Parts: sequence; C-alpha cells; structure tokens
Amino acid sequence: MTLVVLMGSGETAPPLAPVHRTVLTRVGEGPAVLLDTPFGFQENADDLVARARKYFADTVGRPVEPVRWRRADAPTVEREAAIATLRDAVWAFAGPGSPTYALTHWRGTPIPAALVDLVRRGGALVLGSAAAVVAGTHAVPVYEIYKAGFEPHWATGLDLLGTLASLPAAVIPHFDNAEGGTHDTRYCYLGERRLARMEAELPAGTGVLGIDEHTALVLDLAASHARIEGRSAATVRVDGEHRRLPAGTTLPIDRLRAMLRGDESGFEARVATEQATGVDSDAATASLPHATDGEDAGSAPASLMGEAAVQRERFDTAIERRDVSESVGAILDLEAAIVAWSTDTLQSDEADRARAELRRMVVRLGELAEVGARDPRGLLAPLVSRLLQRRERARDTGDYPTADELRDALLAADIEVRDTPEGPEWLLGDDWHR
Repeated sequence: MTLVVLMGSGETAPPLAPVHRTVLTRVGEGPAVLLDTPFGFQENADDLVARARKYFADTVGRPVEPVRWRRADAPTVEREAAIATLRDAVWAFAGPGSPTYALTHWRGTPIPAALVDLVRRGGALVLGSAAAVVAGTHAVPVYEIYKAGFEPHWATGLDLLGTLASLPAAVIPHFDNAEGGTHDTRYCYLGERRLARMEAELPAGTGVLGIDEHTALVLDLAASHARIEGRSAATVRVDGEHRRLPAGTTLPIDRLRAMLRGDESGFEARVATEQATGVDSDAATASLPHATDGEDAGSAPASLMGEAAVQRERFDTAIERRDVSESVGAILDLEAAIVAWSTDTLQSDEADRARAELRRMVVRLGELAEVGARDPRGLLAPLVSRLLQRRERARDTGDYPTADELRDALLAADIEVRDTPEGPEWLLGDDWHR
C-alpha cells in the first residue's frame, strides 16, 4: 500500500484508533511491529511497550510484536534479530520519547534503510510524536530546548519524507499544544518566538509541516495523495505564513510538496497547463479511504480530560435534576474512558486528574443517596406535627370543617391520621396500606 502516516500526538489513544485500524486493514495480513527506540532510555520502557501492545490488541484489534532496538551498541545478536523482524514486517510503528535519542540510535544503523524498504515493499510506516519529528530534514530537539534550556537549534533529521516522497519538511508534532496555559507551548513546546528563530535557519525550499495533537497525516505514495485524519489539522508553515489543512482534507502530494517549497503558484500553473492540454492532472481532490468503520473520528473529546469535562457537565446537570440513572451513566462512562485511555503512552497526570473527577462524582452521588436513604418520617415529622396541632386546635374549638380539611390534605399526601386515646398518630405510605 506504500503508506506513511505521521501523527501529532495520541498515537496510542482512542481518537486515532480508527486511523490505525484502517491502515492495518489496508496492508492486510503480515507481521505488525512496534519499534521501541524513541523511549528506549526510559526506566519504564518495558511498561510502555506493554501498554502499546495492549492498545493495539484491545483497542485497534491487531496484535503487534516489539522490535527491541534501545541502543545502537546493543549486542550483535539482538540487533540482527531486530533488523530481521523489521524486514519481514508489513507495518511498523514508532512513537513517543526523545527525538534526539531516536536519531542517536538510528543514524548510521540499518534502521532507516529498513523503514524505507518496508514502505517501498508496499507496507505502512506509522510515526507518532518523537518518531514523527525525525522523519523530516530537520528535527526539533524538544527536550533539550524546552526542558534543559538549550538555545533553539535544529538537529539533522533522517529525511525519510524526502527519501520516500521528496517532501522538504521539518516535521513538528503537537503543533496546537496548549498545555502552557499562560505561556506559549504551541509547535511542540517551542512557542512562536523560538520557532520563528529556528524557521529562519531552514534552507530555502524547506517548510515546516505541523501536525496537531490527535491528528494524522496519511501519505498514500501509490495514489500520490495525502489526507488529514483525526481531530484537528495539519499546517504548512513557510516564512511565518500558515496554510491550515483541516481534517478531511485530501490533496495531491505534489501540491503538498509545492506548498512546503513555497511554490504553490508554480504548482497551480502546471495544473492549469495540464488541464488546458487535456492531460489528466493528479491535482483533482480524490478521496482516500479513511476511518469510516462506524466510528466518527471527530465526535469524541480529543483527550481524557476532555472526556472528563464532558462527563462532569453531564453528571452535574443530572444531579441538579435528581436524575440518578443519568448520574450513574456519567460515572460509568468516565470510568470506561479512563480504562480506554490507560494504554496511552503519553506521560502526563491526566489519568490521576480523571480519577479525581470520578471520585468527586461518586462522593456527590453518595451525598444524594444519603438524603434519599433517610427515613422520610424524620423529614416530614416537623411539618406533619404542626398540621396536626392546627387540626387539634380546630377540633377543640368545634371547627370540624377545618379539621377535616387538614386531615384530607394529609391523606392526599399519602399520610393517614388516626385518632387514639393518647392523641393523634400518623402513618406514611406503605405503613398504613399494610
């Protein structure tokens, strides 16, 4: 199928599962593998592999096998086994971690050539987050700049996009990130100031290819078309100017290439010439197969906290209406979302925050249940006692019509009054129906 898929984030989260499922269906039978290098330096690397495998098996519906390549200087047998597995695969995935770590341990090894060969054999290469960064001509050293305070600079990328599709791009995932709140964390945590400085260092004819979070750019090299899938958009940025391509957009790879080079007008001129001479131009906006397997990739929240916010509003509205069934439904749906997102390899505190929201809901529902579980006699006793006192005074003064009216009013509320030698007694509901 010769597919290259770049994901801006959430590559092991529910929103992009339909994209994975569609790509895996298109490549058909054959080994699907997970390359662990980008996060290979992390102490929890084994856990991340396990979570990713669970995601693909349970959420996507396709088991994947790990390819262990955590260091370029690993034992020879381990490295040869990894390359052999990769060369047999029809689909390969690499995702979050450190772009510079992946570059360090892929460059000068058989890994880049094996990835290119996989695509040229008709397979699919899926790169998310850190792995997507290294696919371009230039790579963002995000940890070094954002976490360690290094001066903004580019690392040399592997240029897989150039090799496979002649796309002159520096790939930036997390393009629409907003985690900073009061400070700018767009553009993979660079912000506008640092990206503008780095963009000026790109050679002429090379543009920035930004991919928003929970969004995928699917390059079908055989069909020569690209399509944006998922939640948001891809963006081509050249000299500070943005060209946004929202989800659902399909365009020829030639056009995308021209946009990255800053020469879209030249592309338009070529298309016009081809159309005028009767040549069947590939500039028509053909539709690529995409995620339509019963799931609307744009309907659900793009993050676990987004889902938590939806269920919180649903729950609070239900509580105000005393709708216990709807309240329980919101709790159960949030719990299901927490389970579904548990395989996401993105390191964040969202799961803890969502669980805190779930506990808040349970506590509030418990408070409502506590009120509902009280003996209704205790709640009604002050009111009924006052009415019975008024009834007794009416009877003592011979005002029997008023006394009867009060008794009938209580009876209408399912409260029976019984006169005894010790004074009036009252029974509620089922107590006096027995």
